[in-house]
Amino acid sequence: MILNDEQKAMLDGKYGEGAAYAMKIQVGIGECFDAPRMVPIKRAHVALSNQAGDLWFAEKLVKAGAKCRVAPTVNPGFCLGHFTGECAHPVDGPSAEHMQRTDNAYRTLGAVLSYNCTPYIATNVPNFGEVCAFSESSATPYVNAVWGARSNRESANSALCAAITGCVPEYGLLLDENRKGDILVHVEANMKSDYEYHLLGMMGDKIGEGIPVFTGLPKVITPEALRNLGAQLNTSGAYGMYHIVGFTPEAPTKEVALGGKAPKREVVITDKDLKEFEEKFSDEAHDGKVDFAMFGCPHFTLEEAMYIAKHIEGKQLAIPMYILVSSHARQMADRMGITDILTAAGAEIIPDTCPDQPCWHYLKGKVGITESPKCAYYPRRRGINFMIRDLDTCIEAALTGEVK
Repeated sequence: MILNDEQKAMLDGKYGEGAAYAMKIQVGIGECFDAPRMVPIKRAHVALSNQAGDLWFAEKLVKAGAKCRVAPTVNPGFCLGHFTGECAHPVDGPSAEHMQRTDNAYRTLGAVLSYNCTPYIATNVPNFGEVCAFSESSATPYVNAVWGARSNRESANSALCAAITGCVPEYGLLLDENRKGDILVHVEANMKSDYEYHLLGMMGDKIGEGIPVFTGLPKVITPEALRNLGAQLNTSGAYGMYHIVGFTPEAPTKEVALGGKAPKREVVITDKDLKEFEEKFSDEAHDGKVDFAMFGCPHFTLEEAMYIAKHIEGKQLAIPMYILVSSHARQMADRMGITDILTAAGAEIIPDTCPDQPCWHYLKGKVGITESPKCAYYPRRRGINFMIRDLDTCIEAALTGEVK
């Protein structure tokens, strides 16, 4: 790779051991992908996992004196204030200590402690064409497809190295020729709500490897629906980008989205495909009974919290409901009285928290309901099972304790 003088100085240790270590990793990645050079970034997002390897890497950089040149936002772990204080089932001491060490490490590195997996919607939004380094499965397709910014599918570690060095190797989705679609996806399903975009995103096995170009979608698509689509595409098939003809900025027409070439494959998605996935993926409870409802993987927006509040105001939930949001959305909910409505009905709106964390230990062996396949997918390794249904059905199930 060809490095400029400052990058060479960083690699040689003139900016400290931590910066040199991060640059060495970045150069190694670049060499793996035959990248000719490094290019600067303006923003980053680190999908910290609060797991052992993540903490080890962050603390190693701290001990080496690393500091972020580009302050990255970070993914959620779990909210210490909630799960060590007001929660009826507090997390164990070692898990709390682990989360505190994670917080300390990223604070010292100079990260923005947003603890939110959807920063691309409100707090860390790139401009069109801007080069950035985003990890997090829902983030990369959103910034590439919806905003027209440029990021490869970074890991938590490579995104953190990019934040420290201020640059990334130039390859992959940073290059014009690699951003063209090559799979034409005809959507014939009735995309009547944000929920159907969750299911559409889980069609990775049928869509296959490449960059999908969607046709047949509505002309108006909500930010939440786009969030759902990208999150599930990356869960089902590791897609870093997609196009929606006539909607996303790099797809004004089908021909432009495909780069003037014929697609290597064409796929049709129907209502039957979506329904079959829903039925296959759910862990059905006995007699339709569920133990809890969980929303917010990816994190719910304020608008979604308001929607739930509107439907349960003045009522009482039959089972616990957990709504996971950013701290910004929680603060707005507090100011607007939304939190009071949810709390009165028996729901909890919790900031800074991911479903795949040890704080949910008390849900092991239980069956929940959610509208997110991603939410159902990751907690399975912790012994927590889910049914997936549309949001309205989930809300009704939380009010009755069963799925009708």
